[in-house]
Amino acid sequence: MATGRTHRPATRSRGIPEATVARLPLYLRALTALSERSVPTVSSEELAAAAGVNSAKLRKDFSYLGSYGTRGVGYDVEYLVYQISRELGLTQDWPVVIVGIGNLGAALANYGGFASRGFRVAALIDADPAMAGKPVAGIPVQHTDDLEKIIKDNGVSIGVIATPAGAAQPVCDRLVAAGVTSILNFAPTVLSVPEGVDVRKVDLSIELQILAFHEQRKAGEETAAGDGARPAATARGAAVGDSADQGPDGDVPAVMPA
Repeated sequence: MATGRTHRPATRSRGIPEATVARLPLYLRALTALSERSVPTVSSEELAAAAGVNSAKLRKDFSYLGSYGTRGVGYDVEYLVYQISRELGLTQDWPVVIVGIGNLGAALANYGGFASRGFRVAALIDADPAMAGKPVAGIPVQHTDDLEKIIKDNGVSIGVIATPAGAAQPVCDRLVAAGVTSILNFAPTVLSVPEGVDVRKVDLSIELQILAFHEQRKAGEETAAGDGARPAATARGAAVGDSADQGPDGDVPAVMPA
């Protein structure tokens, strides 16, 4: 879910659609798992199933990378890992700062998957003076007063915002002014950014609300299935002249929910 105005990274300028770019991390995750099991090759069908897409879409996506596989053999796993990592820019080290070291920020700092995926947590920043100097995941927390200097000294272009909603936009503005051009936003608010800055928003409450919608729909379908015999009984009642349930034209009127 992206918000804000975005620039066009190199992959898109070379004609790779945004939807394909969004699926590349899914392929990389599945390929990395295969690589860890020392699987040398994989078919498009197997890889598509592991990534949760259909094989035709996968083959189309890989055609943008210049990878077509070998008939009867499939795709070389290690080569695809390298190729996708290179396309995503993961063959270099990306320093990242996390701003807002509450429960969520601390959990992100402790996430062990950043380093293996090309990202290095360069600094943890918080507005609470009491947090300054305290180590989180082995990294001392620094105060927001030093945000601009931290960005400059570490050559940071990617920032993670895990602050309360009210603080997110001012933090975003400072990050952008300091030279950050990509932001991952965990704060429950929409950020406004200038042209040339990419924002990706992660809102856990929205994802849960979407799941709640699907759960409610499934429950409604189960209820409807359980009441499947009831409309037939109503129709039989109308057939034997139950005029009290009939409309002016003799039809059984629709029952509106209470």
